[in-house]
Amino acid sequence: MVMIRFCAKMLLMTGLLTQFAAGGWAQNYPTKVVRYLVTDSAGGFADTIGRVVAAGLTEIFGQQVIVENRSGAGGNIAAAFAAKAPADGYLVLQVAQSHTVNVTLYRNLAYDLVRDFSPVTRLGSSPVIVVVHPSLPVKSIAELVKLAKAKPGTINYGSAGLGSGTFVFAELFKTLAGVNMLHVPYRGGGEAITAVISGETSVYFAPLSTGLQPVRSGRLRALCVTSAKRLPSMPELPTIAEFGLSGFESGFWYGLMVPTKTPKEVITAIREATVTALNRPEVGKRMHDIVFTSVGDQPDEFAAFIHSEIEKWGKVNRATGLTAN
Repeated sequence: MVMIRFCAKMLLMTGLLTQFAAGGWAQNYPTKVVRYLVTDSAGGFADTIGRVVAAGLTEIFGQQVIVENRSGAGGNIAAAFAAKAPADGYLVLQVAQSHTVNVTLYRNLAYDLVRDFSPVTRLGSSPVIVVVHPSLPVKSIAELVKLAKAKPGTINYGSAGLGSGTFVFAELFKTLAGVNMLHVPYRGGGEAITAVISGETSVYFAPLSTGLQPVRSGRLRALCVTSAKRLPSMPELPTIAEFGLSGFESGFWYGLMVPTKTPKEVITAIREATVTALNRPEVGKRMHDIVFTSVGDQPDEFAAFIHSEIEKWGKVNRATGLTAN
């Protein structure tokens, strides 16, 4: 009986010590610079989102949260790097739907999105706007389809890289419309939007905020949006579904993940700070200005969303025959 009581006390003390240590993680985090990894080049939409969030986290944490750009391969370069980082919360990876696409697009990935990372929260999403260089003689998505069918393989489209949202949306469009366009990949969204503005490429499936300014200045022509309904800010712009291409309703989304085995208390600290930042008026205004709808869900909700996106884009990849080495 004495031994049983002794063991019970030891177990209780162990639990208290574990709880104390766990609480200490949250209380002491962060004590140094946090690296915020963005999988896009400087100037791209993902980079803009990352810098807004990182600035908010810096203010809340009282420690610098520094954005690092590691673009290329649809986010795979940054993800492979992050997967090998220490699981201590001092490297945060901003992920996008491209990472869920890559799960079934690439035959040999240097990381496993589900196994190597823990979800923190989904930041939010933005609609897609289909834009073309003014030199391309089309003023609607229907005219683009007609021209692409008349000249198969001659119209090129730019993307932020194989597997990126700008790539898969264009490939989905090609499949649904039954057209053939030439893919021109770039290392990030900043380079891709610059290419279509200069006329180096003709078509781009852009985040709405990225394409909005050059459309309003006349440097690009907008054909449609991929949202389910017309946008209040651009009521004159039709949806892609209005042209008969149903099943395309989608948009760009971004979220935060950390290397697996990162303490739950640290994940909670990052998530709570992120949600606090997203809810601040100045951050909310900035997100509104770039047409980004914030989410800030729980880690388990984000995990379920990631699994649904992997399944969704897996079906698209298999249906289109898309694959990469």
